[in-house]
Order: sequence, then structure tokens, then C-alpha cells
Amino acid sequence: MKELKKLIIICGHYGSGKTNFTVNLALDIASKNNRVLVTDLDIVNPYFRSSDFLSLFQEHKIELVAPVFAGTTVDAPQISASVTRAFSFDGYSIIDLGGDPVGATAIGQYFSSIKDIDYDMLYVINQHRAESKNPEDAYEILQDIERASRLKATYLVNNSHLQEFTNLDMIKQSESYAKKVSRLSGLDLWATTVNRELLEKEDGDISNIPSPYIIDIYVKKPWEQYKEGYNG
Repeated sequence: MKELKKLIIICGHYGSGKTNFTVNLALDIASKNNRVLVTDLDIVNPYFRSSDFLSLFQEHKIELVAPVFAGTTVDAPQISASVTRAFSFDGYSIIDLGGDPVGATAIGQYFSSIKDIDYDMLYVINQHRAESKNPEDAYEILQDIERASRLKATYLVNNSHLQEFTNLDMIKQSESYAKKVSRLSGLDLWATTVNRELLEKEDGDISNIPSPYIIDIYVKKPWEQYKEGYNG
């Protein structure tokens, strides 16, 4: 996998798994003794936000900037003025955008602050979401996100999964899908995510999976969080 720039923007369709990827990437970069700042710009989805992982981030010395009201029962968070810190942070700055073009508009207002910064924008794709199951649909969503954000994606992340019904064969079979999205968009594949628990369970071979990136599942459904005693 290619080394990413210090400013990393994560975008993707709603339900693609971009927030779980964001959490994993932040933890991964921090584990290499890097300073990391995560900025939660997901003002669309009240359930799956990077700001829900404040305690986890604090444990790993990861800083967090979240929308006003994030982590509360208020479903209409406002963007904090401290978001601008993401563009001058002395370390790795990761921004988790809201899903789809609606969520991507949140960063558009900061275009003047970003346009002269060397950044990477990773577009997370999932073949098993109804709205993006065809490569052409995934590409169209990307174009909409780019227009809304006024930014250009630099890499793809293949995060194709069906939650607890995912298996390694399913991930391997998604390679064709990812390659088609890559051809349409002109973007290289940065990584194909593989659930660590699934890998251990199936004891499988991932040598033929392009750019495998092992992840853990942190983002869970609200009822799963409750069942496990999750407290954010």
C-alpha cells in the first residue's frame, strides 16, 4: 500500500463502512508513534459517527474534533469552528465525511483552506449496498461526492461486506467489482479490507487478495452496542 499524505479525507456511500475504516486507519497510524487528529464531519448519520469512539481514541492518544451535539441524543449536529484545526495539524489529520453528496457538502465550505494542501481522499466502496452494487452506480456516487465536496478522490478502498454474513470468498469475488470501479474512476485501489475475526475464524489465505488491509469491527449496530454494554 502506498504511503498516505498527512491530510486524509474518508468519503463513501452511506453504509459503505467508511467510519469503521476511519477508526481502524486512525488506530493503525497512531500505533506507529504518529500524532493523529480525527475530525468527525458526519452531520448526516446520528448512529455511526467517529465521535462515538472518544474513549477509544483517548486511550490511544488520538485527538478528536466532533460536531457540536455529537454523541448526544440531538440528531442535528452543527459544525464546530475548531474543524479548521484539521488543516494545520502537526501530524496525521483524518476527516470522516458524512455519506453521499449530502454529507460531502460539509467540507465544501473549507475548500479554500484545503485546495493548496497535499491531501489524499479515499473513496470507500461496498459492492453489497443496493445503491452501489453496480460499478457504474459507485462511480456516479463518487462524481456526486466530488462535486459536493469540490475535492477529487485519490484512491479507492474496497470494503465490500455483508456484515456478519461476510466470508473470505465474498471478499475475493469483489475484486472484479473493485477493478471496474477503478477503471471507470481512474483511481488506484489503496486497500481491500479483511475482518481480522473472519480471517482467524476461516484460517484463510489472503495472498490473492489485492492490497489486503486487516481491520477490526468497532462500529456496531445500536442494539449490538447495547447488548455488549457499549458506552461509547
